[in-house]
Amino acid sequence: MLLRQRQEIQEVPRRGSVAAALIDRLQPYIQRASEFSGWDFSFIESTTVGSPLPWNYEVLARQHAAAARCVLDLGTGGGEVLSRIATGQAASLVATEQWHVNAPVAYERLQPLGMPVVRARSDAHLLPFRDDAFDLVLSRHEAIEPVEVDRIVAPGGIVLTQQVMADNWPELTAFFPQKTIFPDHFAAYHNAFVSLGYTVRMQQHNMKTAYRSLGDLVVMLLIAKDYIPDFDIERDAEALLAVESALGTPVGIVLTEPRYLLEARKPLAP
Repeated sequence: MLLRQRQEIQEVPRRGSVAAALIDRLQPYIQRASEFSGWDFSFIESTTVGSPLPWNYEVLARQHAAAARCVLDLGTGGGEVLSRIATGQAASLVATEQWHVNAPVAYERLQPLGMPVVRARSDAHLLPFRDDAFDLVLSRHEAIEPVEVDRIVAPGGIVLTQQVMADNWPELTAFFPQKTIFPDHFAAYHNAFVSLGYTVRMQQHNMKTAYRSLGDLVVMLLIAKDYIPDFDIERDAEALLAVESALGTPVGIVLTEPRYLLEARKPLAP
């Protein structure tokens, strides 16, 4: 019994020192995550491993916007993607953003370009826009309510959305059993728009992304807090180190990031 007590006493500072050392190592990344706003992840070092997405969301959005009069971007983040899509477009563009941190960032970026930003949930059952208001509705990684989106899309208009599939980063489940499995919108969105009479085209791809360091992955986990509920670097230190050991490769920590693209065209009015 005495030996067991001595072992337990020795293990406490050992675990504490492991967590403290990891926090020290990750401190620059923790700082970056705490200062994050908008939706620009270019400061995170990551590369695509294997085949990239077989589509380019921004190129498709620009092509559709070129033929539109009014465009709505649901859940614009900090407006980074929309500002690039809008370059050279004659259409009127409007954005929504619900997060109180990102809404001011989006406003500062898009308002000088003549694009209003409206505080609204993208998956709301009532969006603050009139019927048939937009020729093109965009949503990049933002949940939507298909019936309400249909209300604001003009006849002949297009809905273009790229979404994260339900089981993003499945490799992390073995290390974080509490990892969230999100609702699977893939079939739900397809069936909803088909039932509304739209012509629907969908593509899906399991992309592999290598995060250059454990710190780069931790930034993502700190920002995208819904993925691992109650994520805490100190408490989860051993799990993080296990991820680094088991999933680390010469190019980084490789994770699967399944994505899908939906293009839906509303029928013309009879």
